Amino acid sequence: MTPERQVATVSTAHEEVTLATQGGIAASNLTELIDAHLHMPFPFLSNRHASEAAAGVDGWLRSCGLTDEVGVAAMIAFTRPAELASYNSPTAELDVLQIVANQIAYQFVFDDRAEEIGRQSPDRLLPMLCESIGILRDDASPSTRLGAALADLHRQVRQRCTPAQAARWAWKSREYVHGLLYEAVAQAKPLPPRMKLSTSIRSLTAGVEPFFPLAEAAQPRELSSEELHHPVVQRLSRLSADAAVWIPDLFSSVKEQRAGGVINLALAHQRAHRCSLPVAVMLAIQQINSTIREFERLYEEIEPELSPAAIGYVDGMAGWIRGCYYWSRTVPRYVDAALTPALL
Repeated sequence: MTPERQVATVSTAHEEVTLATQGGIAASNLTELIDAHLHMPFPFLSNRHASEAAAGVDGWLRSCGLTDEVGVAAMIAFTRPAELASYNSPTAELDVLQIVANQIAYQFVFDDRAEEIGRQSPDRLLPMLCESIGILRDDASPSTRLGAALADLHRQVRQRCTPAQAARWAWKSREYVHGLLYEAVAQAKPLPPRMKLSTSIRSLTAGVEPFFPLAEAAQPRELSSEELHHPVVQRLSRLSADAAVWIPDLFSSVKEQRAGGVINLALAHQRAHRCSLPVAVMLAIQQINSTIREFERLYEEIEPELSPAAIGYVDGMAGWIRGCYYWSRTVPRYVDAALTPALL
């Protein structure tokens, strides 16, 4: 029997937003609010190699010297990259899962470093970003520990993937690197960017699409060019990346608001509608739900045309939507969401 839904209308400065509570029970905090309203059709799954991948991440970060740097070990403990990899790639074998987990860990370190430097001034990011582009585009020699970690990650990808898959990985990774500069520029402006610009920057900084070539590498064969570049498959890629990064935005909105962050879907809605954070989270959830439902519809339409390898590839995209949700709910990095009242 479907729980009774009670509907309330909340006014913002520009419009009225209809909200519904499951079973007439109001959520007491933001996490419960998200759980009650987010459309999540993909069930929880976890990779059987999760503990091995976690140990592998710790060893890899030590071998790169990154855990010798201040704050990195604590940050990794708070973000649990292998756990996110396990939820996103529940059926991957250990070799692919380990690369996914290492890359997530690397991106957390890289992203936090870029945010710290970029807040001082965007131009201070240039040496760090140019080193990364040189490694990814020209196979240049690294000059920093972070660069050495990226170079080794690039080596791992080339060893496991086909040349075409590795090239796609490097291309999408360069796009992510460029996005961090756009974010720093937006953060430095006296006025935050409008909604459309904010979401455009967020799609670049998401760092999700570089993982799709790894999802392809986990399949028994490469996708055909027709499948890979099919307009619907391309659209599914975009929808997956957006939904996957917007979901953590819901849970990280309190943290980002306190830190003065602006490139966050919920905070963009709060600025656009001049509303409370819980109402902004509800508006963001509506946008995410629409995105996930479009993903479901398109996948159902095209699945009969896809090969088993292409189905596995798109399942990898769905895995990122599912994984980011289940990871965000419990990761210590976003614990503030469970401590913040959901007063609409």
